[in-house]
Amino acid sequence: MNIEDLQMRLRKFAIERNWQPFQTPKNLAMAMVVEAAELVEIFQWLTPEQSQQIAADPAKHQHLGEEIADVMLYLLQIADHSGIDINAAVERKLLLNAIKHPVAAAQQ
Repeated sequence: MNIEDLQMRLRKFAIERNWQPFQTPKNLAMAMVVEAAELVEIFQWLTPEQSQQIAADPAKHQHLGEEIADVMLYLLQIADHSGIDINAAVERKLLLNAIKHPVAAAQQ
């Protein structure tokens, strides 16, 4: 997956529809939260075991993929409009998480 290419395609998509005035980081973040809620809704009343078996239902599995894509596309747009280098941000966060949550001595 090429993040920069996806961001460029999303920019072009918005330009073609004259959506640029509305695509502020604030608006994009709010839209992403709505999509995240739709993602959560898929799992809302499932048991943990049922949630792990969602791939067994092709329609639910496809719906899950669509909602995950919606959230990711909004994240890409938020980063793009905010000047965030996603690769650098992810690498930095993984490093910070490793420092914050070191491997337990028993697992080493």
